[in-house]
Amino acid sequence: MKKLLFVGLALALFISCNKEPGYVIKADIAGADNEVFDLFAVENNQLDTIATATAKDQSFSMKGSVDYPRVVYLIARNSGNRVSFYIENSAIKLVGSLDSLEYVEVTGSKTQDDYITLSNAIQPVGTQYNDMVNQYQIANQMMDIQKMAILEKQVDSVYGVFIDMQENFVRENPASFFAPTLIASLSTYLEVETVEELVNILDPAVAATPTIVTLKEDLAKQKLVAIGQKAPDFTLNDVNGQPVSLYSKVGAKYLLVDFWAGWCGPCRQENPNVVRVYNEFNKKGFDVFGVSLDRTKEEWESAINDDKLTWTHVSDLKYWQSEAARLYSVSSIPANFLLDENGIIIARNLRGEDLYNKIKELLQ
Repeated sequence: MKKLLFVGLALALFISCNKEPGYVIKADIAGADNEVFDLFAVENNQLDTIATATAKDQSFSMKGSVDYPRVVYLIARNSGNRVSFYIENSAIKLVGSLDSLEYVEVTGSKTQDDYITLSNAIQPVGTQYNDMVNQYQIANQMMDIQKMAILEKQVDSVYGVFIDMQENFVRENPASFFAPTLIASLSTYLEVETVEELVNILDPAVAATPTIVTLKEDLAKQKLVAIGQKAPDFTLNDVNGQPVSLYSKVGAKYLLVDFWAGWCGPCRQENPNVVRVYNEFNKKGFDVFGVSLDRTKEEWESAINDDKLTWTHVSDLKYWQSEAARLYSVSSIPANFLLDENGIIIARNLRGEDLYNKIKELLQ
């Protein structure tokens, strides 16, 4: 009897140890009778269907497995309504209504809980930031330069808090699978060394996710254009179709390599600040080399003329496939690199008063 009991326990243990881990999604969605739901994951920048279910009595379930916690998209096939959330191999519950699917309550995913926790903490900061941006736009329309300068500092300060909260979350939660998304976003704003530090504190399982693996490759490229490095040379055509190399402009005391585009709202808002610095310091040794990520020559030239950008401009009109942008690991614009007379990068992403004060300091 004891032997049979032992065999039974051993068999149960074997089965439990060899059971494939997976997720089970159970959903109660009001108004969703007979609605077909597709669950998508992003693979190679494309949506890949990983599960499908039809709701009966406003309920449906899905089963499967994922290699690691990740964002998925649940889309109602007929209505087109959708919601995104973090899935992982656990029991996950969705409760909500079809007409407001984006607000479905998601429980049972630790990664989703992490996302919600940080989102709730950041929300007041985001509201404050948006309010200040709106005030800045009004001041800009009224040409209130003094108020714009004050608001610009306030906006930068609040945005700094926003960045710090995300960075602190990663430092305090290195085992969270929400951390890769945050680090990838922060990599646009933080220096390479800081991003690398955040990557290095992650738990091994988190560090093995595709997002972090790709980010490590990008960091290696970004190191080539870090502060202290010699700026890589490149040649693109100007507005007249004539090739112009970066180093044909290096030699002025300070050269700002400015990545922008006519379709980019934040770039257009920043342009008056660059114009101001250029007009005041150009004769003292400051120059700008504009690199556009525009798609058409008409859009590019129109923005140059409208914003009165009188310095040299180049572009291959390849949008985000711009050869220069890829060389400099530019993933968002506006972005800029300040070079000294030897082509050494001495500062990055200077905007507004920071750009003005830095050039004033250097030329003094």
